[in-house]
Amino acid sequence: MKQSLTLILFFAMLPSAMAAEKPNIIIFLADDLGYADIGVYGCRDIPTPHVDAIANNGVKFTDGYANHPVCSPSRAGLISGMYQHRFGFEHNSGPENYASPDFGMPRTIPSLAEKLKAGGYATGMVGKWHIGFQEGLRPHDRGFDFFYGFLPGARTYYPVGPKQNNTLFRYDNEVKDEKEYLTDAFARESVEFIESNKDQPWFLYVAFNAVHSPLEATEKYEARFPDITNAKRKTYAGMLAALDDAVGRVMAKVRELGLEENTLVLFYSDNGGPTQETTSRNDPLRGVKGQMFEGGIRVPFAMQWKGVVPAGRTYREMVMGFDYHTTALAAAGVEVSSDQPIDGVDLIPFVTGQAKGQPHEQLFWRAGRSHAARVDNWKLVTDPRRGGTMLFNLKNDLGEQEDRARSNPTKLKELQAAYDTWSKQVMRPKWIRQDRRNARPGGKLISETSSRNKTAALLQQLFRQADRNRDGKLSVKEYPQPGVFKDVDANSDGFATREEIRAYYNAHRDKRSAVRQETPTELATRTGLSRRFATAPPLPPHIEEIVGQRTGEPPLKKMPESDAARYAAGRGQTERCQQESLVTTPVHRGI
Repeated sequence: MKQSLTLILFFAMLPSAMAAEKPNIIIFLADDLGYADIGVYGCRDIPTPHVDAIANNGVKFTDGYANHPVCSPSRAGLISGMYQHRFGFEHNSGPENYASPDFGMPRTIPSLAEKLKAGGYATGMVGKWHIGFQEGLRPHDRGFDFFYGFLPGARTYYPVGPKQNNTLFRYDNEVKDEKEYLTDAFARESVEFIESNKDQPWFLYVAFNAVHSPLEATEKYEARFPDITNAKRKTYAGMLAALDDAVGRVMAKVRELGLEENTLVLFYSDNGGPTQETTSRNDPLRGVKGQMFEGGIRVPFAMQWKGVVPAGRTYREMVMGFDYHTTALAAAGVEVSSDQPIDGVDLIPFVTGQAKGQPHEQLFWRAGRSHAARVDNWKLVTDPRRGGTMLFNLKNDLGEQEDRARSNPTKLKELQAAYDTWSKQVMRPKWIRQDRRNARPGGKLISETSSRNKTAALLQQLFRQADRNRDGKLSVKEYPQPGVFKDVDANSDGFATREEIRAYYNAHRDKRSAVRQETPTELATRTGLSRRFATAPPLPPHIEEIVGQRTGEPPLKKMPESDAARYAAGRGQTERCQQESLVTTPVHRGI
C-alpha cells in the first residue's frame, strides 16, 4: 500500500516537474542591423556589451542568414519556421493603409507562439509585428497572450514624433499615454512580462524596430558618443546603444529571478543594414538591405543557453532565421506536426557537437526578379540591376568581388538548377509592395488602364514640347536625344511619329510601370524626349533598389521647418533627401 501511494504521488508530481524543466525562451530580433554593427562582429565605435555577452556566453554564428533581405518576409520566415514563399509571402506590405488585402501570414500556417502556447507556455510579444494588419492576423490573434507594440513596418521612436506615428497597442487596445523613448518602453514591457510569468515557462519575442529608420535618439544616448562627429552616425549610435541597453535590462531581470540557467536566448537581425540611409555597417560584406549580396542577408547571429550550450563557441556552418523557430520548439519539447512540416532545423545538437555535418546543405532567397542560392561555399546571385547572374566562392571571396560565372559555367549551372528546383516548390507572390504610387487607400491597385491613360497624356505633352515646327513628327534635329532616334524611327524615314515613340516606350518600359505611374522624368528619360537627361541610364534606379528597399514605411512627406523635422533632416527620411538620392546615389559595392 505504501509503495502504491508513493507511485501515485510520483505520477501526480510528474507534470509539475516536467513543466519546471521546460526552458524559458527569448528571441531578440533587431531591425536593419548590419553585420559589423555588433562588437563581437567587429564594431569599434559603438559598444554593445549586452548583445556581445549572448555570443560570449554561448555561440557566435559567422554564417547566420536572414530569411529575406527586407523586414516583413524575413519575420514571417521566423514565425512560421519555413521559407515564407511556401505561403506566398515574398514582398513587404508598404504602408498599412495602402497594403494589399491579401497581405499577412495566413491562419492556416501556425505561428511559433501558437505552438508554444499549446505546449504550456505563457507567450508575450513586444515590438514590431509587420506580418498581418487585419483582424485575425494580429499578434493577439496568433497565439500571443500579451502584446505591446505596433503593426506596420516603422514608427517614430518618440511619444509624439514628426512622422510614422503608427498606433501603439497593448493587446488590441490603443495606447495613448506612452511617455518613454520607444526602445526603452519595449524594455520596460519585456521586464514586466517576465516578472508576471516567472512561475511558469514563458516565451518572449522582443521584436525591436531599432535600428530601422527614422533615425531618432534621445540626448541621453547620443551623449555617450562625444567622439563621433558625424551627426547621422551619432544618432545611429544612440539608437543602437538603446537597443543594447534594452537587451541588458531584460537579461538582468532574468538573472535577478534566478532563471538564466533555464533560459534559451536567441538573437539576430531581420536583414542587413541600409548603410547609406542609416550608417549601418556590413563590413566586410558587399551589399546592403534589399539586396541578395551577403550584406543584405548575412547578419549578426548569437545564442546562449547556460548549462546546455558551451560558452565561447564560434559556429561556421550556414544557418537561417527559421532555424530559431525549430530550435525553440525542440527546447520546449514541442513536436513538429507531420501535417505542417517546416524548413528550420534544431541547432542545439550542432552547436553542442552531438550532430555532425551541416544544418543545411543549401539555402535559397527570392524577391521578385532577384534571387540567390548558397550551396556549400558557392553562392549564386541574380540581380538584374547589378550585373545579372553572378557566381561567387565565399570561401575565398567573402566580399563577392570576383564573379566566377564565366570561368566556372558548370558550377553556375549546378546552382541555378538547385535554385530552379526549389523555386518550383514554393508559391508565387500573393501581393506586391503597395504605396500611394501604385495603389489607393484601402489597398486597391491603380488599374493598368488608368496608368496607360496618364502615360499617354505625358507622352503627348513631351512630344508637343519637342515638335518645334508643329508638323506632327520629329526630325533627328528636333529629337532631344539623337542617340535614341534611330531606335525610335522604326521605318527609317527620318522622322519619329507619336505612334513610333509610343511603340518604343512600350517595348522598353520597366515591368513595374504596369503597376505604378511613371514620373515625367522617368518617361522623358526612357523615350529620350528630354535633353536634360541625355546622359542618364534608360531608367533611373529606384532608391529602394540602391540602398535597400525602404519597405513597410508610410509614404514620405515634406516636413515643415521645426525641431521635429530637424531630427529627420539629412537622414533619408524626407522627400527632399530621397529625391536627391534618386539621381546622385551610386550603387553600393560593399565597404
